[in-house]
Amino acid sequence: MTQTPRTLYQKIWDAHVVEQRDDGTALIYIDRHLVHEVTSPQAFEALRVAGRKVRRPDLTLAVPDHNLPTTARRSADG
Repeated sequence: MTQTPRTLYQKIWDAHVVEQRDDGTALIYIDRHLVHEVTSPQAFEALRVAGRKVRRPDLTLAVPDHNLPTTARRSADG
């Protein structure tokens, strides 16, 4: 019997499924945490308030976003 070819997305998804639920939702393992300076402060504050820590800081990759001010848009220096 020949298997139907799967996309790269399907292969990666299947490799990360922890539990497939009857309602069609899936619990997946997240192996990288991508954070940037715009929303990360709120996320870290929510963890602090809840008394929680980042479970796997070794899997976290922080990158700067390239935000520019919405005022004085002709120049990046404001």
